[in-house]
Amino acid sequence: MEKLRVGIIGAGGIAQSRHIPALLTLSELASVEAICDIHEETARLTAEKFGVPHAFGDYQDMLEIVDAVVICTPNRYHAEISVAALKAGKHVLCEKPMAITAEECEEMIKASKKSGKQLAIAYHYRFMKEARAAKKVIEENEIGQPIVARAKALRRRKVPGWGVFTNKELQGGGAMIDYGCHFLDLALWLLGSPEPVEVTGTAYNQLSRMEDQVNLWGDYDHQTIEVEDHVTAYIRFANGASLLFETSWMANIKNDEESLGISGLTGGIDVFPFQLNQLKNGMLLNSEAEWLPGEEDPGIPQARNFLNSCLGKEQLIVKPEEALRVSKIIDAIYKSSETGKSIVLE
Repeated sequence: MEKLRVGIIGAGGIAQSRHIPALLTLSELASVEAICDIHEETARLTAEKFGVPHAFGDYQDMLEIVDAVVICTPNRYHAEISVAALKAGKHVLCEKPMAITAEECEEMIKASKKSGKQLAIAYHYRFMKEARAAKKVIEENEIGQPIVARAKALRRRKVPGWGVFTNKELQGGGAMIDYGCHFLDLALWLLGSPEPVEVTGTAYNQLSRMEDQVNLWGDYDHQTIEVEDHVTAYIRFANGASLLFETSWMANIKNDEESLGISGLTGGIDVFPFQLNQLKNGMLLNSEAEWLPGEEDPGIPQARNFLNSCLGKEQLIVKPEEALRVSKIIDAIYKSSETGKSIVLE
């Protein structure tokens, strides 16, 4: 098989803004054959918009005509649809987070192994030029053994006021499970995917529930918001490394901030924007990149890696076992916040 027939499950914003356009640019590897949405009219209109030949209201019907699927549904349905597609012999690219709980993630991995089909998770920050540059620098031992990471994914007033982002039943959580998870995943990847052993965290949902809020991303009902808007956490790993993590949809800060820094034994990096910080030749040296290789849209290399892995040409950049580790940390942060205690992971 030299060209994959791909179906999209869920025709919302992430499908239309990232996955469908990316796949259409890779026509030598795949054809987008079908769009599926629980609202069949939405599927039909989206298919017409992008020139896709088929539209469905039931993903089970769509599975009969595709080789692979991209799952863009609310988080609650990630595991159910992924397992069904894998059992049907289809490759799966599932939007992040992998699932609502670590247990669901494990079921997805079991189904992938049993079927022999690829299961990828769409942590697209790994495919950003800055992230790839940071990974290369670390692998070439420019900073020595990484020991401490500091990750911030903060928005001043940007609770998503559309879709189901504030619905705990459908999403499983708020700022962390929707936004901060990208930085958890990226930090773990750059640290070398160490095993987390202890997690301490606190989740807040006070600020977004206050009256007369200013929100730049649409209206929401402050009385019914069910999910956290701010999370802080400290994660300790088996190899002695540690991660300080903070994420928010609604923080009283001057500006939005996306930052990830890693300190190693002989140097350090800042990812956004990329900078290498070293002690070298008796000097403190900071190096900025004039140019970074890679594509501006991380959705394209993400889709390419998935398709090539399905065709047996590449290894997955985001392995499901790594995404499971992120979900275990998310579960532990929520549990730590609920109990007021550190959570020791087995």
